[in-house]
Amino acid sequence: MAASKVYFTDMRVSGNETVPGKMIRLAKKAGLDQMDFEGKFVAIKVHFGEEGNLAFLRPDYARALVEYIKSRGGKPFVSDSSTLYVGARKNALDHLDVAFKHGYNPFQLGCHTIIADGIKGTDEAIVEIDGEYVKHAKIGRAFVDADVIISLNHFKGHEGTGFGGALKNLGMGCGSSAGKAEMHEDEKPTANPEKCVGCGVCARNCAHDAVEMVDKKAHVNYDKCKGCGRCIGVCPTGAMKPSAENGTELLSRRVSEYAYAVCKDKPNFHINMVIDISPFCDCYGNNDAPIVPDIGMFASFDPVALDKACVDAVNEQPIIDNSLLGMQRFKKLGRDHLYTLHPDTRWEAGIDQGAKIGLGSAEYELVKMK
Repeated sequence: MAASKVYFTDMRVSGNETVPGKMIRLAKKAGLDQMDFEGKFVAIKVHFGEEGNLAFLRPDYARALVEYIKSRGGKPFVSDSSTLYVGARKNALDHLDVAFKHGYNPFQLGCHTIIADGIKGTDEAIVEIDGEYVKHAKIGRAFVDADVIISLNHFKGHEGTGFGGALKNLGMGCGSSAGKAEMHEDEKPTANPEKCVGCGVCARNCAHDAVEMVDKKAHVNYDKCKGCGRCIGVCPTGAMKPSAENGTELLSRRVSEYAYAVCKDKPNFHINMVIDISPFCDCYGNNDAPIVPDIGMFASFDPVALDKACVDAVNEQPIIDNSLLGMQRFKKLGRDHLYTLHPDTRWEAGIDQGAKIGLGSAEYELVKMK
């Protein structure tokens, strides 16, 4: 596939221009003004942030998109689907409470907030694709009902896929509960008894009561486990690892195939905000310090090229010493920042799979805007 254009600008503004206003200017330069919004239901896929997390995107960016789409005759709404793991967003009612607290509400945005997969995560539609790993993608119904998909993504590190950007926000973020379980299928964990200290953090963070403490060691009940990976992320000693050797690689590949299903046969556009680049997903109820300095904003019709451009941009940045990545580099240096941060992940697999399935291109041309 030929190289796709990815548009970039930094966070500097001059005169009376606001940062959200600059984001819209970038999006229009990237082609947003070529899209037909008249009378269309437009899903703006965002991540509302787990309660206690402060790294998620401020709602001001979404509001700027809402105002622009409304000015073009569209019917925008912001949306996400609920989670598999313990937290404040596991069902639609609690999820809306968090979204509203974080400013993703009709009063702040001028549009409605919809939890795409219903009250209990079961309101899904099946999208048939000819994927290598996914044939029947289970997507939150509101995303399937939408006429247009726009993803507004916070780019950061991720303990399962290496990074979270457009592909992760679209694929994992739009999947229903059953869809999320399918994507995590090969990430079911096992505990290394030599590293396990019996602290029970994994058991307390399991939403499915799948982790049991036996003789002060963690054991996983695979009949209950959904493979969400929460226990892997919270384990303080690194004892919890995916049981499949290539579990994180397969996770990344399935996420990209789900992203393909979300965008299939729909006009779609994507914006990555590469700021507050935290080491972990915004799904955690806290956030660590940024690992590299703020870079800016990127926009493209191609989510694969978009994410690849952002990965490259992050890897070109100096490491912030007083960060998790700064601490990690003194222990070992990986082939890039993201791999150093999460050495068990294979972020390239998601890019490769997105290109392979036809979602986009791994090659890009970076177009800079002042």
